[in-house]
Amino acid sequence: MKHSADYPLAQRPIMGFADQYPAGLIDPAHSHPRSQLTYCTSGVMVIEASDCVFMLPPRRAIWIPAGTDHEVRCRGPVDSYTLYIDPALDPDPQTARVIEVSELVRALVFEVGRFSPDYDLAGREGEIARLLLAEVRRMPVTPTDLPMPQDPRLLRVCHMLIDNPADPRDLDAWASVAAMGRRTFTRAFRRETGAGLATWRQQVRLMAAIPKLEAGQPVTTVAFDVGYDSPSAFAATFHSVFGLAPSAFIARPRESSAS
Repeated sequence: MKHSADYPLAQRPIMGFADQYPAGLIDPAHSHPRSQLTYCTSGVMVIEASDCVFMLPPRRAIWIPAGTDHEVRCRGPVDSYTLYIDPALDPDPQTARVIEVSELVRALVFEVGRFSPDYDLAGREGEIARLLLAEVRRMPVTPTDLPMPQDPRLLRVCHMLIDNPADPRDLDAWASVAAMGRRTFTRAFRRETGAGLATWRQQVRLMAAIPKLEAGQPVTTVAFDVGYDSPSAFAATFHSVFGLAPSAFIARPRESSAS
């Protein structure tokens, strides 16, 4: 695992490198003086930032503004590229977000990640870096964030559901886990997350489904794995949220950044 502190990031507006993270990694809450764009080529990251949890599956990227505290977890091995960017170039410095990644942006991320620390700002490398930033600004945000509560009792429930989206416990059981009455739990959960438990858990399940689909697992298997009673219910809910059938996320061949 590489560390940004080991690189002369301030030499250029954009600097970056490829990295690999082992299964089970937990990188505790920290921040960087530069904005960060991390793109997953394989594996899934769970990132907690800006009072939200973001799931970062392959072929998407997360933008984390400079100075934003964030924690990273990797359930399995992860291959990624991380770029560190002058915060003055951040088009929306207040918001962490997961973005779609076009074929062009993907190729530019790979290319910039191979630049030497003293690349020519006035030459080809500088032009590529500027094009990457321009293209990133055009990429749509994808709905893979979950608002997280501040109350540690509710936070415990949320982390348990993120770790096991298929957990079948009902509202009363989760209220008991939080050591709260049903009504108090319901009101507090909605107040702190902006959603009821059922809606919040649905989003957890759908987010957990995406990397499974992209790993090539059948839709039926994924539906049951994330807690749905039937593949048809899963497919209908998935389409209503993402506007696509689950089959649209079925894996493509593992991508490579090799020339």
